[in-house]
Amino acid sequence: MYKQNPPPNYFSIISSPSFFRRVPASPRLRVFFFLFILILLQGCGAHHTPNLERIFAEARTQKGKRPIIVIPGILGSQLVNSETGEVVWPSAFRSSDDGLTLPISSNLEANRDSLVPRKIVDTARFQYANIKIGPEVYIYHDLLEALKNYGGYREGDWDNPGEGGDQDTFYVFAYDWRRDNVESARLLIRKIESLKQKLNRPDLRFNVLAHSMGGLVARYAAEYGNTDLPPDGVRPQPTWAGATHISKIIIFGTPNEGSADAFATLLEGYSVTEGLRPRLPLLNKLTREDVLTGPSIFQLLPHASVVRFLDENLQPITVDLYDPASWLRYGWSAYGDPDFRQRFVEGRMHGDYAPLKPGSLEDLDAYFAAALHRAKRFHEALDMQVDGQTPVPLFAFGGDCEETLDAPVLMRDRKTGRWVTLVRPRSFVTSSGKKISRETALEAMYMPGDGRVTRRSLLGADLPGSHSSDSLFNTPLPISYAIFACDLHGKLQNNKNLLDNALTTLVNEIIR
Repeated sequence: MYKQNPPPNYFSIISSPSFFRRVPASPRLRVFFFLFILILLQGCGAHHTPNLERIFAEARTQKGKRPIIVIPGILGSQLVNSETGEVVWPSAFRSSDDGLTLPISSNLEANRDSLVPRKIVDTARFQYANIKIGPEVYIYHDLLEALKNYGGYREGDWDNPGEGGDQDTFYVFAYDWRRDNVESARLLIRKIESLKQKLNRPDLRFNVLAHSMGGLVARYAAEYGNTDLPPDGVRPQPTWAGATHISKIIIFGTPNEGSADAFATLLEGYSVTEGLRPRLPLLNKLTREDVLTGPSIFQLLPHASVVRFLDENLQPITVDLYDPASWLRYGWSAYGDPDFRQRFVEGRMHGDYAPLKPGSLEDLDAYFAAALHRAKRFHEALDMQVDGQTPVPLFAFGGDCEETLDAPVLMRDRKTGRWVTLVRPRSFVTSSGKKISRETALEAMYMPGDGRVTRRSLLGADLPGSHSSDSLFNTPLPISYAIFACDLHGKLQNNKNLLDNALTTLVNEIIR
């Protein structure tokens, strides 16, 4: 993303000979000068991170802690071919047998392939023919290690939890992150119910640690349990059926009011390493053809009440993201690309596009309309405000030091007359000849966040409804408290300062 200049090294400055040549000669001015330097240096010491081993030394040995469920975000679960055992995601190269595309039809539930989730992506290791390609990338490694080494938890087995699996244990919910989030939430509830039966603990409730999209899965599960979205014309109404299974939810970088970066993903594709530093080029990224077939991606789009687009003069304009006509008009995503639409009908799916099966434009249009409509209903379900206190509180952890896309710009190309969509700021000239600088565009298009999710989206600050009685913030969401750190979206779950606060929230809750 757009990195700010590093702060000056004041210690190097004041130790240089040129610095002392600038010290005022007047004794009184010298006193004020050095007092100013002392004040300046108060905030310029070494940046420390918490010593989690020392902080949680007692918690590590404490028994009876409430069990935890860890839910990764998009791309955070390993996908494996159920027939061959081949790991299709994450991998350095495209699979010869499988892509990451799901079948396309208006029946979203039926659009399945042979890939199944196996486990959370702890560390991404990319290799080809036993040759290592690039360094290892920690995805959820530090989070899992913190739970084990500092929190005193052990990883549990959903199928065989064993004795003691009802305390001091965490369970990882791996799921197919391409599929509908309601489907994933309902699967989570069923797995919890099965686990409680195995543990013979019908009264047991779990704490949830969820990253990014995983937080949306957790929220739906808590509010609606194992219930699908209601039919059209019926307003969703939270029943909190999942509260019998979930005690509280800790979310890291969850887009509670959607993400404009998800819109950019539908335009360009997505890589699990794009937000990491140092950058690592992932050869097998999620292409925009892959993204097109995943209903969950559409459910990450900005919600109707908060979506923002700007014209060439950086003034707000109205765009209906739930209307397929908008996508065709502006040429958005593979769906709005005339070349892709023609290749889809003709069956010319090759290279990165394989193995997407061809079909008719009617099939493609019906699928796209269904995916957008499902996203709209999902947003409505999560945006429903609940009167009174809620049984499952939220604890929001995020980043607010990175410039994060909030409002794409739509303008006409002066030569071709075609629509151009800017999701990254740059300088340009309007149709009237006005020059817009990159800095001006950046200020209008971006907001503080973690590079993918804005601070306001994490808090749900712009969602409709009044201030929740359970929230300390001006938001309808029941957020008990929020903590922010300077880190990227893909690293929040491994940030030691955030882990310090998350563990503090978890380890002192003892069950009997």
